Amino acid sequence: MYDQRVAAVLAQMEERGLEQLLISDPPSIFYLTGRWILPNERLLALYLNKNGGHKLFVNKLFTVDGDIGIEKVWFSDTDPGCQIIAGYTDHSKPLGIDKKMAARFLLELMELGAGSAYRNGSECVDAARRVKDEEEKRKMIVASQLNDQAMERFRGLIREGVSELEVSDGMKAIYAELGTQGPSFGPLVSFGANAAIGHHKPDHTVLKPGDCVLFDVGCKKDDYCSDMTRTFFYKSVSDKGREVYETVLRANLAAQAAMKPGMKFCEVDKIARDIITEAGYGPYFTHRLGHCIGIEVHDAGDVSATNQDIVKEGMIFSCEPGIYLPGELGVRIEDLMLMTPDGAVSLNHVSKELEVIA
Repeated sequence: MYDQRVAAVLAQMEERGLEQLLISDPPSIFYLTGRWILPNERLLALYLNKNGGHKLFVNKLFTVDGDIGIEKVWFSDTDPGCQIIAGYTDHSKPLGIDKKMAARFLLELMELGAGSAYRNGSECVDAARRVKDEEEKRKMIVASQLNDQAMERFRGLIREGVSELEVSDGMKAIYAELGTQGPSFGPLVSFGANAAIGHHKPDHTVLKPGDCVLFDVGCKKDDYCSDMTRTFFYKSVSDKGREVYETVLRANLAAQAAMKPGMKFCEVDKIARDIITEAGYGPYFTHRLGHCIGIEVHDAGDVSATNQDIVKEGMIFSCEPGIYLPGELGVRIEDLMLMTPDGAVSLNHVSKELEVIA
């Protein structure tokens, strides 16, 4: 499995005319080796070369047990890590660097002449990670199933007088009870006008009748993330709230129905955005339609008006149109979509019909 992932990155390197690449992003190293190493301020790098001889440069402080199919080169805090890396790179060829390498390491490698030039090689790994293999798909499906179960239980946390923070604490407990690795990001719950604030963090706001209740939540299972948003109303829903909700739902369903391999991401975004714009709420849809997801809740890549990249089979990304009326309410409906040869399949199955919690 990991050999195939390394091969996919090497193919991306060849496509971009890059013969060697240094990867310092821990999630990408996990993707390629199956080992989590969180170096904090220390140097960590995976070196890939089109001719083989791949190396994992890792501090002796960390445990990397077993055979990972790549030679491990160990060093200590007092060893010259960048010099060790430069001893293996081809100084006559450009060296790809990923977006997470700290400047203090990159600058030293440049001073050492580790490559003839330095290029942003992030897309070599990012493009490979966007297309999920069968094992990744299985893990993403399980994570989303658990997230569905959690969302069904979150309804029970809603009662008059409860605060956003109290609900947030309850959500974390539910994820623990379901056997997840915990939230994939800080659980977001917003009442009323707070739901119109982008990624509002739970505070002491107390729920009252007529409020919308926006849950934007995800969990991790087996190191893969889920993400979903549902919006409910408490006790009652106004005519404006109903209109906004139904508009967002139409945009969500239309975009999902149209998704297929070969489309551009910007074309998917446009389908949802046009529906919201035609309903008169265009200025209140203030973000992209979605983002890619996998090992990280926001993997590289998005569903936006400016992304000309092609949608491919095996990709998983969110579809989350929203309308946010400042001082009034916010509605977002989000599912994760898996691209198959025949179109998109939603990984989420919690009802999206407008629901008023009594």
